[in-house]
Amino acid sequence: MGGMDGLDWHQALAALEWQVELGVTEAIGNRPVNRYDQPDAAGVPRPAAAMALPDPAPVATPDPVDEAHRAAAAAGTLDALREAVAAYPHCELKRGARTTVFCDGNPRARLMLIGEAPGRDEDAAGRPFVGRAGQLLDRMFAAIGISRSSPDAESAIYITNVMPWRPPQNREPSADEVAMMRPFLERHVELVAPDVIVLMGNTACLAVLGRGGITRLRGHWAEAWGRPVLPMCHPAYLLRQPEQKREAWADLLALKARLSR
Repeated sequence: MGGMDGLDWHQALAALEWQVELGVTEAIGNRPVNRYDQPDAAGVPRPAAAMALPDPAPVATPDPVDEAHRAAAAAGTLDALREAVAAYPHCELKRGARTTVFCDGNPRARLMLIGEAPGRDEDAAGRPFVGRAGQLLDRMFAAIGISRSSPDAESAIYITNVMPWRPPQNREPSADEVAMMRPFLERHVELVAPDVIVLMGNTACLAVLGRGGITRLRGHWAEAWGRPVLPMCHPAYLLRQPEQKREAWADLLALKARLSR
């Protein structure tokens, strides 16, 4: 049987198979073909135009701060709050940290100290203020008769941080990171119910007082969450600027006088 262009049937089939091997998937005719006019497998003609589908409904993105408020409010004890913080999924710092650093010291203490965030030593130990800065911190408070290991609430201290996870390269936490962890910090203060709070460093002042500039704030009493707070320079800063230890000693004496009331 003769074919087009002088090819017989066998030659035309061989040419078609060769084209298929090259990757051809359909034949192109001289006229355009409207695929919607072709019958489907059941023989029912398709509509002339595809039906427009509605845009999918937007997926509601949870607000990290709102979720932090709900999780913190649901925690009725310090152990429950520790679990809520460890389970909180929205802070990216958690992904790079080895441990969740929650607290140290006596939860019955009259004095609560809030620092910035764990460093390398704290991330490894799972406790706040255990590196060089922490050792200086212990000596500073020992000078006024206060210790994190004291069982006596009058001479004890309870320590936590704004951030429970170590920022990479010990960078300062971002404003968004601080904002999402602040509800947990506020609940932490409510559960411990200290008489006095020390804000150790600039990040703690930003988180609790909403303002920074620790060299201006230090030594000046303020109030937050219905409690007196005293900003102090972070011991890591004092290690870099030892001449500032004179001001730190004055702050410790002011703190001792307040606790003696």
